[in-house]
Amino acid sequence: MEYSRPRRNGIVAINIIEGDSLVSAVQTNGSQDLIILTRAGMAIRFNESEIRPVGRSAQGVKGITLSGDDYVAGIVAVVNPQNTLLVVCENGYGKRTDLDAFRIIHRGGKGVISIKTSERNGYAVCIMEVVDDDELMMVTQFGILIRLPVRDIRTIGRVTQGVKMINLAEEDLVVDVERVPSEENGDDFEN
Repeated sequence: MEYSRPRRNGIVAINIIEGDSLVSAVQTNGSQDLIILTRAGMAIRFNESEIRPVGRSAQGVKGITLSGDDYVAGIVAVVNPQNTLLVVCENGYGKRTDLDAFRIIHRGGKGVISIKTSERNGYAVCIMEVVDDDELMMVTQFGILIRLPVRDIRTIGRVTQGVKMINLAEEDLVVDVERVPSEENGDDFEN
């Protein structure tokens, strides 16, 4: 209801303090688990019921505690716990992990390792829930775009480095990945 009357110059959706930035927004049903990923590969899973409703101009509540110069790379609202979680790093490595490898804890903690970031992998750039029939579109900072099937990415443990997903030119980095749902599943996952 608070967004039902937008003004010509927009409305404040959240109060962002200096030094912070909005990374992502996800639509939820009010009872989903959320998984927040940091660029250092840490992830925390908690139920959204732990987030109290606040007004549009509020700052919100802490989802994950960050270490040093780490920052949030993405968020997922879990649709089906039987699906897998995909994490991709800037040097073209990534992996799928079963969602049950991420235990539910309280928001505000440091989380657990979702992927080992290293000189080989680089930092984590994205997180998403995927199924075998999906495909991915990967984009690099040099404008290279590839499409690959999710089923070709093997499902492995949480505390691993992953597998090579794209061959990059020297100095190039993966900047974004997007899920392309299969025609059978449409935009939603099977529940």
